[in-house]
Amino acid sequence: MGIFINKNTKVIVQGITGKQALFHTKNMLAYGTKIVGGVTPGKGGQTVEGVPVFNTVAEAKEKTGVNASVIFVPAKFASDSILEAINAELDVVVCITEHIPVADMVKVRRYLKGKKTRMIGPNCPGIMTTDECNIGIIPGSIHKKGHVGIISRSGTLTYEAMYQMSNAGIGQTTIIGIGGDPVKGTDFIDVLESFNKDDETEAVLMIGEIGGTAEEDAAKWIKANMKKPVAAFISGRQAPPGKRMGHAGAIISGGKGSAADKIKALNAAGIEVADTVAHMGETMVKTLKKAGIYDKCHNC
Repeated sequence: MGIFINKNTKVIVQGITGKQALFHTKNMLAYGTKIVGGVTPGKGGQTVEGVPVFNTVAEAKEKTGVNASVIFVPAKFASDSILEAINAELDVVVCITEHIPVADMVKVRRYLKGKKTRMIGPNCPGIMTTDECNIGIIPGSIHKKGHVGIISRSGTLTYEAMYQMSNAGIGQTTIIGIGGDPVKGTDFIDVLESFNKDDETEAVLMIGEIGGTAEEDAAKWIKANMKKPVAAFISGRQAPPGKRMGHAGAIISGGKGSAADKIKALNAAGIEVADTVAHMGETMVKTLKKAGIYDKCHNC
């Protein structure tokens, strides 16, 4: 089953009539994701790729029973789109949009407190439960169904990890790109808690990067609470202090957030960390063998 989404998840695409949204809607439909509608204000009543378009999320929910949304809306409108989905009480909202102002996301993060909605992103590739549901822009052709969950701050490294693990015969349950912005809806610990409770997930690969203390916090949580083996990779080892590298949250500042700090914390929690991006799959295999569950997870 995986976590957060499954074959029964009903999805709408906010901004469906845009070029990028339309491209990825086709891919999600081809994967088998249940896209039941789209939302573009002022274009309700149209049909896109056989999918009905509505003017509001509330209308889409009333007509389709949708419980998840993926947002492909320009940055200056994205926070309002997220809030609209939260107000409609959807279970999961995935925001692909990048360059959303931090101030906007601070408001969204505060508004999420006490609400039923799980927000993933922004500036993320989305979430996939293998062979069941793919919400976002994760390639649907490089995975293998199995028993290892993946959490990542980087989209491209998510894909690379999937590819390496699949080639090594190690399948995945759910793959989640949580995004590289400093303020986001879901963080490592949120996902680790869910993987820890998931009966199908036997182990987890965590991919982090420089900036912030999320990986250090996750390492402490893993040491105290995680019942399943975890392997990791941290990108940005060569990044100089004070220089942002790619993602808005990937910056070493105030003497914190370096790759060395994160690797030290993960190692202290008993987590094997891949030396280079090319060794993520190999490190996961090593972790599974050490835990005695390689045969269970290999070519399953």
